[in-house]
Amino acid sequence: MKHPDTSTATRRRPLRARALTASTAALFLPQVLAGSPASAATPGDPAQGTRGVAVVTYNLGDEAHRLPETGEPVEIAGTVHYPKDLGTTPRPLVVLLHGWHETCADRSAVAARAAAEEAGDWDAYEAASRKLYSWPCAPGTRPIASDRGYDYLGEKLAGDGFVVVSLRANGINASSVESDGNASARAGLINKHLALWQQLDASGRGPLAGAFRDAATGRPARVDFRRHVDLNRVGTMGHSRAGAGVTWQAADRHKDQWPAGVKIRSVLALAPAYNVMTEDMTAYEITDTPLAVVRGTCDGQVGPEALTFAADATARSSAGFHPFEMRGANHNYFNTQWSPESGEVAARDDAVHDADRPGQCTERGGSTFETQLSEAAQRRAGAAYTAAFFRRYLTGGERFEAVTTGR
Repeated sequence: MKHPDTSTATRRRPLRARALTASTAALFLPQVLAGSPASAATPGDPAQGTRGVAVVTYNLGDEAHRLPETGEPVEIAGTVHYPKDLGTTPRPLVVLLHGWHETCADRSAVAARAAAEEAGDWDAYEAASRKLYSWPCAPGTRPIASDRGYDYLGEKLAGDGFVVVSLRANGINASSVESDGNASARAGLINKHLALWQQLDASGRGPLAGAFRDAATGRPARVDFRRHVDLNRVGTMGHSRAGAGVTWQAADRHKDQWPAGVKIRSVLALAPAYNVMTEDMTAYEITDTPLAVVRGTCDGQVGPEALTFAADATARSSAGFHPFEMRGANHNYFNTQWSPESGEVAARDDAVHDADRPGQCTERGGSTFETQLSEAAQRRAGAAYTAAFFRRYLTGGERFEAVTTGR
């Protein structure tokens, strides 16, 4: 049986994270979120002249990629948010990647799994789980579009002038790769997409040429990204197990796996989960790329040691390291597809609750309760910090330094 993203092992040194609260976010929301991109721009900032955001998708097939370790199939699919006016200056690219979650939207399997758990029938539980974690999904069962769970981030970042690609990784979630191999597989998927974007930007050709479809209608969409994407200014954000994946991908030991012409300039690990048995942290070590780590204090899947993991990864770094705790935030609300208001299969609130404390929450294994953020409030704060972080390090937006450092 697969297990949910679990905590990292506590290592090397204690870490005091800055507290990012809803009220903290309110202080910089008017600056980062509410203002028009053009009025908020700094010299050299791609936000200058941005008017409106467009959204397209691409899907090269459920088995377009094979995991090197096992040969299991993975889709090459994603959602792209970009400024409608791409202008004449190449735009920095931000890549988003989701973590471990159910892959197939089978409601009957969810009900069967819950009933089996209640009855203690673990054979039936395993059978239902296999339906929810299969790839490709059974005929007639649609895949869960976890990549669309970050549309709110794509909208915000594209409005600020970035090209934003959110990748789908259902094949990895359904695969047998575990532990550090899972982080490596996610890093490999990022590099695969980056190579396709490098080819498209350089020549307008390759598998992505002609593959875009309007996200609302599904009709073919003609978008000329050639020479409009700056692969020398790439930021990555990974949520949950993908937090470990983006750290692995940016690590010093793995830079030689980046496609030619690609430079990762900043990394954000959102509630990162990694192999608790890892002893060789050099596989994650980053020494010259800024890294931020954010976790919620009501996270029911990843504990505070996620901050220590990131601190260990940057122990010898000469670049920025920014640890944050978001008060009252859980794990799943950062992805709309995993959140109850979406109505999606297997969406849930993962925070720990007490019937005697309505509206409050704590983390897995925690005993300190506090007011839980709503889905919308958690995502507003997350989007504000994410936008500030990438504008700071991808566009030279020094005026966002106070946000990234927590001042």
